[in-house]
Amino acid sequence: MNELTLLIPAKNEAESLPIVLDELKKYNCKINIILHITDLETIQAIKKYDLNIIYQENLGYGDALIQGIKQCKTKYFCIFNADGSFDPKELTNMYNLAVLKKADFIFGSRYMKNSGSKDDTIITYIGNKIFTFFGNFFFSLNISDILYTYVLADTKKAKLLNLNKKDFSFCVELPIKAKRGKNIIISSPSYERPRIAGKKKVNAFKDGLYILVSLIKLYFS
Repeated sequence: MNELTLLIPAKNEAESLPIVLDELKKYNCKINIILHITDLETIQAIKKYDLNIIYQENLGYGDALIQGIKQCKTKYFCIFNADGSFDPKELTNMYNLAVLKKADFIFGSRYMKNSGSKDDTIITYIGNKIFTFFGNFFFSLNISDILYTYVLADTKKAKLLNLNKKDFSFCVELPIKAKRGKNIIISSPSYERPRIAGKKKVNAFKDGLYILVSLIKLYFS
C-alpha cells in the first residue's frame, strides 16, 4: 500500500495518537498528521515517529481534512482517526476495493453485516440514521453510514470536488459531492472501536445542526 497516505486530523490527541501510530507501523503507507501549531502536547508526543506534519492554517475538522487532501501526493488517501476508533486491519480490504473494483470512494459503514460500533450512543445512532436517510433520499447516495469518515478515496478525484466545509458537516459534503461528480462509490463494513482516551470531539446537537444546515444548502446548490 505504498500508494496510500493516511490523513490523520489530530486535536489534543497526545494520549491516543502515539498508540495509533505504533499500531500502524506494520502497514506500508505514508502518514500525514494534520494539526494546529498551537497543539504543542500532541506535537511533542509524536516527535519520534517517521511521518509528515501538516500545520493547519485555520480551525475545524473539515478544514484539517481539506488541507490534508490538497497536500496529498499519493494515488489514494484514507481518512484515519487519531483516537484509536478505526481498525487498521480494515485498510487492506478498502484498498483492494479501490484497486480491484476500481472504486473512487470507499465509505466505511458501521451498519452493514459484520460491522458495528463501541462508540455509538442512542442519540448519535438515531441522528446518523436520519441524516443517512436524507442523504439517500435527496441525493441518491446509496450508503448506510453518512457520518462515518473512515473513507479511502482516489486523491485526484477528491481534489476535483471543491470541498469547503470547515466543520463536521464535511462528513456529508464529501459523499454528496462525490456522487454528484459521478464517481464510483462503494461501502465497506467497519467496526468502530472504543476511543483510547474516551473523549468525543463531536457535539451531537450543535454539530448536528451544522450538518442539517449543510444538507439543505447542498440540496439547493
